[in-house]
Amino acid sequence: MYIFNRLTVVPKLPERIKGIQEIAENLWWCWNTESLKLFKKIDKELWERLEKNPIKFLKQISQTKLEEVAKDEEFLREYNKVYSDFKGYMENNNTYYMNNYEKYKNKCIAYFSAEYGLDETMPLYSGGLGILSGDHLKSASDLGIPLVGVGLMYKEGYFNQKIDGRGNQLTLFAKSDLDNMPIKKVKDEKGRDLAIYITIENTKVMLKVWVINVGRVKLYLLDSDTEENSSKYRELSYRLYGGGREMRLMQEMILGIGGVKLLKALNIVPNLYHMNEGHSAFLIIELIEQIMKEKQVSFEIAKEFVKTMTAVTVHTPVPAGNEIFDIDLIEKMFDGKWDDLGISKDTFLSLGMTPNDNYKKAFNMGVFALKIAGKKNGVSKLHRRCF
Repeated sequence: MYIFNRLTVVPKLPERIKGIQEIAENLWWCWNTESLKLFKKIDKELWERLEKNPIKFLKQISQTKLEEVAKDEEFLREYNKVYSDFKGYMENNNTYYMNNYEKYKNKCIAYFSAEYGLDETMPLYSGGLGILSGDHLKSASDLGIPLVGVGLMYKEGYFNQKIDGRGNQLTLFAKSDLDNMPIKKVKDEKGRDLAIYITIENTKVMLKVWVINVGRVKLYLLDSDTEENSSKYRELSYRLYGGGREMRLMQEMILGIGGVKLLKALNIVPNLYHMNEGHSAFLIIELIEQIMKEKQVSFEIAKEFVKTMTAVTVHTPVPAGNEIFDIDLIEKMFDGKWDDLGISKDTFLSLGMTPNDNYKKAFNMGVFALKIAGKKNGVSKLHRRCF
C-alpha cells in the first residue's frame, strides 16, 4: 500500500466560541489557570489523554462536543470571562513597565538562551536553565517589558528518561509534531519563509525561523533542518545538548551569530543583548563585526561599543558547569575570522581564556561572556564571591 498524501479533517469551531483558537495559539494559556479549566470543561477525558495540548485538543475534539458547549450558558460565561481577560491582557498598555519606565517604551531587550521551559507540550528544555528562561519570558510579558527571545528549534528536544528492569537508564527521543504546537514559520516581506545564513566551517548554512507567542513576548527559534543543508548541518536542530563537542559548538554558533543576524533581518534593534549563560556568547563576535563595518572602527573600539549593550547571567561558577571547547575546535570553526576582525589568532582565542586556560588550551564560553559583557549577574548571591 502506498500513501501519497495525508488528509486531516478538523472540527469547525462554532462562531460563538471561535476565540478559543486564538487562546490556544498563544502560550498565555499555560500560566492562566482559568483558560486551562476552560479546555478541560469541553472534554475532560480527551484533554487529559492529549496531555493538555490545546492545539492538538481542538483538532481532535468532536464537532458534537463543540456544538454542545457553544449552547451551554455556564460554559459561555466562563468562555466570555477567559476570552475577555486574554484580549484585555494583550491590548492593555497599563503595565508595570509603562507606569514606571514610559520614557524607555521604545527600547528593546533581546534575550538569548539555549533552552526555554515554557510548557510540557514544548520540549525545548532540559532543566533549571530552561525553566528560568521560560519564566523570564512570561514575567516580561506580564510586566510589559519590551523583550524578544531568541533560541533554537529542537525537533526532538531533550530525551525522555525511562528505567529498565535492571535499573539502567533508557534514553528515548520523540520527534516533535510541529503541527500540534503553537508555532508558526516567520515570513519575509514577500511572504516567503524567512532565511538566515551563517558560515560554519567555510560552508554557508541556511536557517529558517519559527515564532512562538508567549503572551505579549515573541520567541524566535532558529532551525537548520532544511533541504538546502547537508545532513550534518540539518542534525544541529534535532536535539538539545545532543551529539559531541563539535555539534555543540555549531549549535552555539547558530544561536549567537544566527540570532544577531535574525534580529537584523527582522529590523529589530535591541538596546541590550542578554545572554542566559555563555551558550550564546558568540553573539559578541557578530556584533563586533557588524559595528566595525557600520561605523568603520577598529576591533577594540567596536568591543567597547558591545560592552555597553550586553549582559550575561551565570548559573554556576563551577568549571564543570560552564561550556568549554578545545582550542583546536575553535580554530577549525572560526578559521580566518580573526583576519576579518583585524586581530591576531592569539588575540581572538584569548577572549575565552584565563591564564590557566592558556596551559589547558581551552576556550571557556562563560569567561568569554564575562570578559566582554558590560552587565554581569548570577542566579545566586553566592556567585558574586566567585566573580
